[in-house]
Amino acid sequence: MMELWWFQEEAPCVQPSGSSSYFARKWEMAMRSAMDPNSSCLILHCFHIQCLPFSPDSIRDDPPTHSQPDSDDEAEEIQWSDDENTATLTAPEFPEFATQVQEAINSLGGSVFPKLNWSAPRDAYWIAMNSSLKCKTLSDIFLLFKSSDFITRDFTQPFIHCTDDSPDPCIEYELVLRKWCELIPGAEFRCFVKENKLIGISQRDYTQYYDHISKQKEEICRCIQDFFKKHIQYKFLDEDFVFDIYRDSRGKVWLIDFNPFGEVTDSLLFTWEELISENNLNGDFSEVDAQEQDSPAFRCTNSEVTVQPSPYLSYRLPKDFVDLSTGEDAHKLIDFLKLKRNQQEDD
Repeated sequence: MMELWWFQEEAPCVQPSGSSSYFARKWEMAMRSAMDPNSSCLILHCFHIQCLPFSPDSIRDDPPTHSQPDSDDEAEEIQWSDDENTATLTAPEFPEFATQVQEAINSLGGSVFPKLNWSAPRDAYWIAMNSSLKCKTLSDIFLLFKSSDFITRDFTQPFIHCTDDSPDPCIEYELVLRKWCELIPGAEFRCFVKENKLIGISQRDYTQYYDHISKQKEEICRCIQDFFKKHIQYKFLDEDFVFDIYRDSRGKVWLIDFNPFGEVTDSLLFTWEELISENNLNGDFSEVDAQEQDSPAFRCTNSEVTVQPSPYLSYRLPKDFVDLSTGEDAHKLIDFLKLKRNQQEDD
C-alpha cells in the first residue's frame, strides 16, 4: 500500500476542461477512486484531511440592500441620527459551521491548509498576517477565500473552459482542510502524463534556483519515474493528467495531488503547446538516458540569472492597475489616457 500525504494545493485554478458535465463526473470519479481504499483502480492511504460541506453564502457578509432615493430631493430629506434606538447592521454568523471547522482544525493539529473542490487561495497569501496560507481559525480561512480570484472563479465560473453546450452540473462545494506541513519548495515537482506516459517533469518553484536540483536531476527523474510506474501508471481513471510530488531528503517520493491535463493547470517551465504536441520535449540527461524513449523531459531553473518574480505578485495590485500595465484591457487604457489629457488641459 502506498502512503499519501495531502500537503498543499498544486495549481492555480485547477478544474476540468472540455465537456462540463462529462469531465466533472469523470474527474470526481477519478479523484474519489484515488482516495477510496476499497477502489481497485488506485489504492492510496490518505490521512490528515477533513472535508466539510461548504456554501458560498458562508463567506458573504453583504449587508441587506436598501432602496436608493429616486431623486436628489429625496436624498436631501434623509436625516441621519445618532439615536441609540437606530437599527445597526451586524455581520451574519454561522455558529454550527464555525464549530465544525474549528473542531476539524483542532483534530488536524491546530494548523491547516484550506482549499475548495479544485482551487486553493494561493493568490491571496499576501493578505494574511503571516503572509502564508497557514490557517488556525475560520476567520483566517474566510480572509483568504474572500481575497482570492481563484476561489471566486470556482464559485462563479468553474466550467469557463468547457466547450460543450450541456448545462453545467450541480456542484456540491466542499471545504477541504489539510494538516499543515512545512515543505521545502525546492523538493516539489510537477509531472505531466499523456496517454499514460510520463512526458515531462518540471521544478515546482521555478522562480528560484536550487543548486541540488541541477546536481541531482538525473537521480530525481529516475526516482519519479520509478514511483510513477509502480504506483500510478495505468491505475488512474484518466490517461491524461498531471500530478505533483514531494521528494524528501531521504529520496522518498510522496504524492501531493492530481490536476487536470490542460491549460487550467499551470505548465510551469513547459508550454501547453509543447506538452500537447510533444514537440521539443527532449530529456535533459546523459546520452545513454536520452536514447530511452520513455525518458521524460526534465526542466529546472539552471542558474540564478534565470530567477523570476513570483507569478502571484500581480494579485497584490488592483486589477485595473494590472490591466493597464499589461495592456489587456484597451478600454481602461483609453479612459486613463482621456483622464490624463483632461488633467493636462485643466493645468
